[in-house]
Amino acid sequence: MFNIVLFYFITINVISAALFMIDKRRAVKGKWRISERTLLLTAFFGGAPLAFITAKAIRHKTQHLKFMITLPLLSVLQITLLIWLKYYMGG
Repeated sequence: MFNIVLFYFITINVISAALFMIDKRRAVKGKWRISERTLLLTAFFGGAPLAFITAKAIRHKTQHLKFMITLPLLSVLQITLLIWLKYYMGG
């Protein structure tokens, strides 16, 4: 069961990071953007750790306080939950 959770966690993190990169590319080119709501929702549903790392690495949304507070807090919670699940579910 833990392997399924881990697969989900990895997948949602990759999706979240990809959305941040796509949004950054679109911002630079002046094209249609991915909504902040979508970026935050993917982070909320498990993608915060890689979203935060990606945002810092590509310097995207780093001036937005809601991202720079929400993403690290969610990251800590999500990683803690993953560790807790590993401990209690085994795997």
